[in-house]
Amino acid sequence: MTKRFAFIDMGTNTFHLLITELDEKGQLRDLVKTKLPVRLGQGGISNGAIAPEAYERALKTLKDFRRQIDEYGVETVRAMATSMVRNASNGEDFVKDVFKETDIQVEVIGGEREAELIYYGVRAAGVLDEKTAMIMDIGGGSVEFILCNKQEIFWKRSFEIGAQRLMDQFFKQDPIAPESIEAEKLYLQQKLQPLTEAVARYKPTVLVGSSGTFDTLCDIDALSKGDTSRQQSIPPASVLPIEDFYKIYQDLLRKNHEERLAIPGMLEMRVDMIVLASIAVDFVLQQYNLQEIRVSSYALKEGVLYQML
Repeated sequence: MTKRFAFIDMGTNTFHLLITELDEKGQLRDLVKTKLPVRLGQGGISNGAIAPEAYERALKTLKDFRRQIDEYGVETVRAMATSMVRNASNGEDFVKDVFKETDIQVEVIGGEREAELIYYGVRAAGVLDEKTAMIMDIGGGSVEFILCNKQEIFWKRSFEIGAQRLMDQFFKQDPIAPESIEAEKLYLQQKLQPLTEAVARYKPTVLVGSSGTFDTLCDIDALSKGDTSRQQSIPPASVLPIEDFYKIYQDLLRKNHEERLAIPGMLEMRVDMIVLASIAVDFVLQQYNLQEIRVSSYALKEGVLYQML
């Protein structure tokens, strides 16, 4: 008996839909994997409410997701909302409206739970081993850090310092000004004090980037070497050499919006936020002296899937 599941991850920047099928042998097959730049946080994240245009975009996207879910005859639907919805003054109304218009019941999950589910997703991608790793998942609203290895989580925390928030605060001119880069790093140093203490205790050596920004960095890296394999399918686990990251990073800091958009592998929905996100990656690499970067294309929704199974 085959079973079909649908997972919706309603992020601050991107909405994801995954429809997957479990066959008699217990094999999983993805039927639909979509990500759309809904930008739920746009125009509202810094004053704590979902803006009317973003509200409409989200409802429209979820109606479309519902149509696809019905087309595939899915039995089980799980929809998760994260940072933007959990912090928005109109978050509850939004959840009610979603249910009213699409019959999708949204679970608003807390930061700790979000971090835990990301860990299960990343673990399923096969990027973790015996080494102590720092998973970093950069969302639009929050960034999750998990110190772990493939057996267990040692420490986890969600910080409300996502790329949309950083953008509203530090992206004053384009290309970004050196003083804005310094200001962002200083801000991260203050905000990430609990992480700094945990790092001193658990001593991670590997940075594991989870989906989003990190997938795009890997796409750019591969295409710069003439490798087009990621255009066909993105592997669950990848490696991003540190020197390659820094080559891309320096390039992102030098270029303006149009020039970044022209970089092969760049996604339009990440073209500005990737600047702020990459500064955060650089900060973490330097501050915590991490020796390598691995990337998991699995994150929250895969974590929910693997926990359910």
